[in-house]
Amino acid sequence: MAKITFITSSNEKITVAATEGSVMELAVNNNVQGIDGDCGGVCSCATCHVFVAPEDVDKVGVASEIETDMLELADDANEYSRLCCQIPVTDAIDNVVFTVAK
Repeated sequence: MAKITFITSSNEKITVAATEGSVMELAVNNNVQGIDGDCGGVCSCATCHVFVAPEDVDKVGVASEIETDMLELADDANEYSRLCCQIPVTDAIDNVVFTVAK
């Protein structure tokens, strides 16, 4: 089971646990403010844009080419940006911190 922490735009920390699905599904199911997942997790909207804590980048992995293309449409994207619909929940991401993009 992975424990994942989200930091919202209002600086609220929400820690939730999960064993399956995507990080986006976990956020939506736990009402994390700012994660909408409008496209349902098919990497076509960027409404699940998060920033990965620098120390967690290796745990989360790199974005695919399709994800990178979608992130180019986000105004505030940087090298720590990911679409959380593209991050599967696994034990490898236990204790990872995601900051929700504004």
